[in-house]
Amino acid sequence: MTNQFNANMNRLIEAVLTTPGETDLSLRRAVEERAATTGGRLLSETTGEVPSELTRYVDKVALHAYKVTDADIEALRNAGYTEDAILEITISASLGASVARLERGLSALKTH
Repeated sequence: MTNQFNANMNRLIEAVLTTPGETDLSLRRAVEERAATTGGRLLSETTGEVPSELTRYVDKVALHAYKVTDADIEALRNAGYTEDAILEITISASLGASVARLERGLSALKTH
């Protein structure tokens, strides 16, 4: 990949995981890591746990995002998450799963 691509990817990751938002930075990082491991990334250590009320949703976003329904969002609202928090959690999960898949794909290309 080009240096420009890497720089843009790093800026995206930093924006999602390190800038202030509705959710705590540690939650976004934990969500990203859970989705990344679901997407195939091997982590030597994790920085935090995803709350139990989010695990099903994060896994669904990471594996079958097209299956997310209004009922899933409503369950998160009922658990006390705001619309902005749900968006940040969804973006963090999407980021983790997609970057893990990109890493796996690039790794496969290097071995062939």
